[in-house]
Amino acid sequence: MLGFILVLLSSVFFCIQNVVVRILFAEQMLLGVGVTGGFLTPTLHNSFLLLLLRMVLAVPLMGLLTTRLHPAIWRDVKKLTHPRERRALGHAIAGGLLMFTYLALLYVSIGLIATAIALTLFFTFPIFTALLSWRFLGQRPSAIQWGIMACIMVGSAFTIPAEQWTGGGSWAGALLGVASGIAYATYTVNAQKSFDYLHPLTYTWLSFALTLVFSAACLVVWPIEHAQDLAWTPIWLWSLVSGIVTFSGHMLFNSGIKYIGATLAAMLGSANPALTVVLAWVAIRETLATVQLLGVGIVTASVASLGRFK
Repeated sequence: MLGFILVLLSSVFFCIQNVVVRILFAEQMLLGVGVTGGFLTPTLHNSFLLLLLRMVLAVPLMGLLTTRLHPAIWRDVKKLTHPRERRALGHAIAGGLLMFTYLALLYVSIGLIATAIALTLFFTFPIFTALLSWRFLGQRPSAIQWGIMACIMVGSAFTIPAEQWTGGGSWAGALLGVASGIAYATYTVNAQKSFDYLHPLTYTWLSFALTLVFSAACLVVWPIEHAQDLAWTPIWLWSLVSGIVTFSGHMLFNSGIKYIGATLAAMLGSANPALTVVLAWVAIRETLATVQLLGVGIVTASVASLGRFK
């Protein structure tokens, strides 16, 4: 029961952080009070910047909290330097690289297309989680599960606006949404395997710290031009909110994986697309067409059903 609660709570934080990303990338009516947002253009370059700002705030906050919840974290990190811990170190580095990849791709997707659509496409990741779990964990999907996975793909197609089918929208946003889901599926399976060697909180903190390193390295190689012209005050404020909900959500989710496994945790995340629709509607008045709402419903119901059949 504890694992279920942890994963469901992580869903709430996950939806909040992505609405924040949408605000940073596109001007929005916030809570019906006033217009805000659009501080950054939705590019991969600015995605690296947003990741850096988010992790600069999240990593130390998470370090302080994790030290209280798991005092042995720094001993765990130090042990990774030992030659016998190369497998654990490999999983830790892979976790950081995969987190960096899926967040960078997802941020750009959210900036290019509606938040709920990007999240619904992202939440095709249980399909890839099931396939990877079959390959690396020996958990083979049943015929019924394959059928449900097909329904997820159909529902995801419904969420793409009609103008995108005719070339009037952002195909890049849709493709990046799916690509981020593949990267996240790999991250969750890697997380489950890494928990044989690392505590979930240690793995999560290392993933965040390495994401900070990777995003900083990208910006060193590819510096921000005209950085002085950016609206730094609101960018920092929204990044603070984003950083807090990001590390909270990942700590809850990875702790939940420890109890119930990567595949079932992925299934419980089925509430996210529907929750995102509601949250985006309440917070930024983002609306969807009827067929898109149908697509969100199909994906949500399909992913929820996926874990019921063995």
